[in-house]
Amino acid sequence: MKIKKIPLLIISLLVSFALAACGNVIKYTDDPKSGPIVTDYSQSRHWLSLPVAADKKIDVFYLYPTAWKKNNTTDPNICEIDNASMAIGSKAAFGRQATAFETVGNIYAPYYRQADLSPVEREKVIRGIPTLDAIAAFDYYINHYNKGRPFILAGHSQGSNVLSNLLAGYMKDHPDVYTKMVAAYVIGYPVTAAYLANNGHLKFAKGPDDTGVIISYNTQAPDVPPGNNPVLSGMVGIVINPITWTRDETLATKGKGLGSFMPDPKTSKFSQVPQYADAKIDKANGVLICSTADENALYKLSGGALGLGRGVYHSFDYPFYYYNLRANAANRATKFLSKQ
Repeated sequence: MKIKKIPLLIISLLVSFALAACGNVIKYTDDPKSGPIVTDYSQSRHWLSLPVAADKKIDVFYLYPTAWKKNNTTDPNICEIDNASMAIGSKAAFGRQATAFETVGNIYAPYYRQADLSPVEREKVIRGIPTLDAIAAFDYYINHYNKGRPFILAGHSQGSNVLSNLLAGYMKDHPDVYTKMVAAYVIGYPVTAAYLANNGHLKFAKGPDDTGVIISYNTQAPDVPPGNNPVLSGMVGIVINPITWTRDETLATKGKGLGSFMPDPKTSKFSQVPQYADAKIDKANGVLICSTADENALYKLSGGALGLGRGVYHSFDYPFYYYNLRANAANRATKFLSKQ
């Protein structure tokens, strides 16, 4: 597979979030001495999802969570764009996450080269090639697929980490593009007060109706001790409740929810079930608490395999609140379109 090169100077600007990467700014070259590579998103094989017909008024740009893991310590920290295991994992993630938005918008989802779960200086690694690919993909989407439509950003875990970098850099450099953003669902990665203070052009959601905002939360059980959720990496994020869409610490019982999207324990096939999870914000620790989930059963399903620890419901950030997310995205899209 041939992937074209991008000049090293532009790479450094992208990674520092100072690149104005719109239109013809990204220059591809075949010169192997020109520096790190960027994935060529004019190739349809580099897209996990491209709509056959963009027949909805809203687009969704989705970045999947970590879908690749090293086989051994000698493997590189970043996988190739055509890595087979990443392709399988990303498709599975798309099915349980991105499909929440399929009734709302046309879903565009690029493949992007990923970091393993635990490289040294993981944040620094993700600010490099994974973010570079995401910026290149989003820029290509804006210039070739978007056609001026409002859009939703959605991600999870590493995908949300990358989205936070895109929001900090690309949106600052392209305020005209940012004005078309309905909302950014940066789920499964902490969005901190410090991050927002450093990026004054961004704002966090305050309720169910505001637009141009960031939505974020990280779900865990009540008995996870402070500091024992590896997803947070010591950060305290701002949280919104995905049932009530408020930021206070009032418990939202599962009876108030719209339904979950959970796997069958025997087949692992996801399907709609009655609301499975309640939701309560813990501001001090920057997490969303779910007290109604079967902690042991979910640990066997995913937590144990991922090594995240018992009671860390990272894999279920979307499935727990799947239909709440769908309804909220539709609501924010309607509010956005009514303003236009």
